[in-house]
Amino acid sequence: MNSIFTKIIKREIPAFIIHEDDLFIAFLDINPIQKGHTLIVPKTEIDYFFDIEDDLLSKMLLFTKKNS
Repeated sequence: MNSIFTKIIKREIPAFIIHEDDLFIAFLDINPIQKGHTLIVPKTEIDYFFDIEDDLLSKMLLFTKKNS
């Protein structure tokens, strides 16, 4: 079953997308903690954060830094 994030990636659910590339997507949170609260998720569906491969995690952090 697809997660809500996968549905956003597939454009099945609307989202305000800030930036994306082949590996990640960044979009505004629907229930922000602060104005501009942005979520960054890998386009590969992963069940748990700690299951992310080190290489993908490194790339995600660089994606985050590049777009901050």
